[in-house]
Amino acid sequence: MDRNQIRQSVWTELIKVAKPDSRFHLDFNDFIPDFEGSEHAVANLMALPEYQSSKVLFVTPDNCLDLMRAENVRQGKVQMVTTYGIKRGFIEIKPEYVPEGIEDFAMLLDAMERVGKPITLREISSKYRFDLLITGASAINLSGTRFGKGHGYFDMEWAMLNDIGVVTRDTPIVGVIHDVQLMDLDLPASPHDVVCDIIVTPTRTIRVPNVAKPAAGVIWESVTAETMAAMPVLYELKEILSGSSLG
Repeated sequence: MDRNQIRQSVWTELIKVAKPDSRFHLDFNDFIPDFEGSEHAVANLMALPEYQSSKVLFVTPDNCLDLMRAENVRQGKVQMVTTYGIKRGFIEIKPEYVPEGIEDFAMLLDAMERVGKPITLREISSKYRFDLLITGASAINLSGTRFGKGHGYFDMEWAMLNDIGVVTRDTPIVGVIHDVQLMDLDLPASPHDVVCDIIVTPTRTIRVPNVAKPAAGVIWESVTAETMAAMPVLYELKEILSGSSLG
């Protein structure tokens, strides 16, 4: 099966356990949904030694990670989140930014930009190194290859963070999915596809052996003018890579 066929196959099962989004209902082309039992997947993730020792995280703005982002606040961890579609870049969220008792609401996609603070790539590079990355997905196979909605946002996020030196190929990536999104088949992967080191579902924790992440950051030959216009943060990255100081 090709990528679209795989997504359609997974989405047929996912719709049975997915929680609708107020804007996109159950249109999985536009969002990665929360799902029944996501609290158990989050508990499995929190049991990982990689999570327990982490201090600074990158977490994607997926609905299935709402509770995860709230737990990160309660656990005293700093996290970076991108705005939807990376359109407005990155948001810095420190526990002290979130009033106690409203963590679950503050970490919803529509609220994060109100409690968090915009942060540039230069600022991220000067202040942080990431201990762990956490992402949702449309599908992940047992080799850790993940598919998102088809827009390539997480692959781009990882590439940008790699280019500014705050993640490496050794930085662990955890994929959080429902069991119906776990595929026991070969998924066709491209050179820029980011592979998960660990997969957590409501019922399983899987460590993927011999993970090979992309060898490079942003592949500029594949970045169109439309992509640049949609993600202005890429202009900053291009300036950084052209020789401007990261400090």
